Amino acid sequence: MAKLASLGIKRIEGIHWYVHDLARSRAFYVDRLDLAERWRSTPALEAAGRQRSVAFAAGDFHVVCSTPLAPTSRAGRFLARHPDGVGTLIFEVEDAARAFALLEERGGTPIDEIQTYTDDGGTLRQFSITTPFGDCTFRFRERRGFTALYPGAEAVPAPARSNRYGFAAIDHVTSNFQTMKPALLWMEHVLGLEQLWQVAFHTVDVDPDRQTGSGLKSIVMWDPESGVKFANNEPARPFFKQSQINIFNEELRGDGVQHVALTIADIVAGVRGLREAGVTFMPTPGTYYELLPARLEATGIGTIDEDIATLRDLGILVDGDHHHAYMLQIFLKEAAGLYGDAQAGPFFYEIIQRKGDRGFGAGNFRALFESIEREQRGGPGGGPKEP
Repeated sequence: MAKLASLGIKRIEGIHWYVHDLARSRAFYVDRLDLAERWRSTPALEAAGRQRSVAFAAGDFHVVCSTPLAPTSRAGRFLARHPDGVGTLIFEVEDAARAFALLEERGGTPIDEIQTYTDDGGTLRQFSITTPFGDCTFRFRERRGFTALYPGAEAVPAPARSNRYGFAAIDHVTSNFQTMKPALLWMEHVLGLEQLWQVAFHTVDVDPDRQTGSGLKSIVMWDPESGVKFANNEPARPFFKQSQINIFNEELRGDGVQHVALTIADIVAGVRGLREAGVTFMPTPGTYYELLPARLEATGIGTIDEDIATLRDLGILVDGDHHHAYMLQIFLKEAAGLYGDAQAGPFFYEIIQRKGDRGFGAGNFRALFESIEREQRGGPGGGPKEP
């Protein structure tokens, strides 16, 4: 198949959440992550859309959270089927008309025609399409000096200080599917994306005799022009039903976005500050760090700039595949666990700092599984340890 023409995607501009509790979301983004509340829906927009929205921003991205004012709203319909979750991914494109024509020509399904809006600063053109990502739609926006974040949004005065942790952009979006092949084909033949990376792993790789386990297959698709990346997972046998990917789908009640990775300027300083602010992260077994020096040597990374004891103290993971090119990552606890409320949903954020490596942590998949197995068996390195 010949390479398809680029859609002209410039970046993932933001994500749009549908939530039950807008005040809870505001407290998380402003008080915990230190994003700035920059835009709110106007009364006119709320009356027309029957939902209330707030937008938080940092670096080169924003997060919109909407809660229903009526069950017939888009937020209300989404939340009638799912817990809190991502309902729209928003892309900035160079030319909305060209992107629309290419998508329609390739079998994409537009929800509406191109909508054009103007304000004192310029023009915004946008349209949305359906996707195989469950009830998550994609919106494409072309900005020509349009100053508002979105039509019907009113500005909130910028705080004197925000984003002290240094969040910069959306690195990638990860989604879970019961079967991902239809989505992969759609990304290839409709969006024009290419395969970048893949991994398959299962806990039975570590212990073939175990009677339970969890596994996945993961394939990353990307747009080489913009660097926009989609990681896509499906459960793997044996123990398909026990796979953490299948469990996510059961909790979300369908396919959808599992997590969004945010880039950060200094992950060590950022995670230290976030922990002090009360942000909860997924735990990392202590044996992960006991085995880390040997793994860094085996993968060819060699030395890293960070102190391993500090990484262990903060729970930060390391991965890469060649000399001094690596990445650092950590995962926040899923929303339902953060709030102790199943209706908050199984979504979570990843924080990532890349130091020359563009991978997705294949070594961390294996190292974490192996560490957890050792913790459970009380194997080399002694009994269980706190991260």
